[in-house]
Amino acid sequence: MARTVVEVAKVSKRYGAVVALDALDLAVYEGELLSLLGPSGCGKTTTLNVIAGFAAPDAGHVLIDGADVTGEPAWRRGLGVVFQSYALFPHMSVADNVAFGLRERGVGKAETAERVREALVLARLHGVAAQRPHQLSGGMQQRVALARALVIRPRVLLLDEPLAALDRKLREEMRAELRDIQRTVGITTVFVTHDQHEALGLSDRVAVMNGGRIEQLGSPREVYERPATSFVADFIGASSVLEGRVFDRETVELGGGVRLRVALREAAAPERAVRLLVRPERVELGGGGVNTLTARVASVMYLGDHCEVRLELTGGHRLLATLQGSTVLSRDESVTVRIAPDAFLDVS
Repeated sequence: MARTVVEVAKVSKRYGAVVALDALDLAVYEGELLSLLGPSGCGKTTTLNVIAGFAAPDAGHVLIDGADVTGEPAWRRGLGVVFQSYALFPHMSVADNVAFGLRERGVGKAETAERVREALVLARLHGVAAQRPHQLSGGMQQRVALARALVIRPRVLLLDEPLAALDRKLREEMRAELRDIQRTVGITTVFVTHDQHEALGLSDRVAVMNGGRIEQLGSPREVYERPATSFVADFIGASSVLEGRVFDRETVELGGGVRLRVALREAAAPERAVRLLVRPERVELGGGGVNTLTARVASVMYLGDHCEVRLELTGGHRLLATLQGSTVLSRDESVTVRIAPDAFLDVS
């Protein structure tokens, strides 16, 4: 296992009556990009602020490279931070913005100039060194903020929703660039986001947070395909939830007499209530064999390379299906669908 660079040990933090962090434990490993993902108020930004030294925990400790830095000010922790607002100095050129941290640390002029040049090349800011932030696009301002954070050669890079202010297309482009830069530099990174696509696409591991705790920590594939709790299952990715009762060890019965063959995670007693989650890409159009169902098309949303189809089963149960290609369906059309037994996740 890789060496632990950042450790958050039993950290708690309150703001009045609000519990922001509840005895949180977290380890971030050498060279990885770990995302803190969750809804507003879940504690992800508070976690980042405690690591950075911008907020003091009420209990617990923060360690960097094994050294307890809980009482150290932010400037002594050797961290680079990129904020959602970028926090660039409007009266300074791009080069001066990037050089600011080096000058504050007393780095010599020649070394500062060379490191700024390297950072600008890394962030693909060729030819804009003399420009001011207001002359740049949002994506380029984000690159300046990233270059400024990296130029000081921090031990850890902390990113607080750095893509949130960008439009969708630019956000997708910058997501790929950010990952390329992080891999090139090999820097240990903590990334805060509420966007599941960012977390799944960027991360080596994802910590899904809720109520000041981590509900699940694992690879993007693990948290998507094997959610540990109902909250994670509902929060990560689109899905349909079907409620029913165990009929026998391999069958769940929904209301309306619909029975499904299901690969349950563990043996379940007959009549036990269950909640089954199925991802839309696992709902197949057409049928034949086990779990072949008849459904009514409730709505169709054309999204270019795929369609999102909402289906209604007997008994009023609803399913969301993602169909690739140019499949043509009409509202109220009757269709046959099939769901493999292993497509269901028991999130009871």
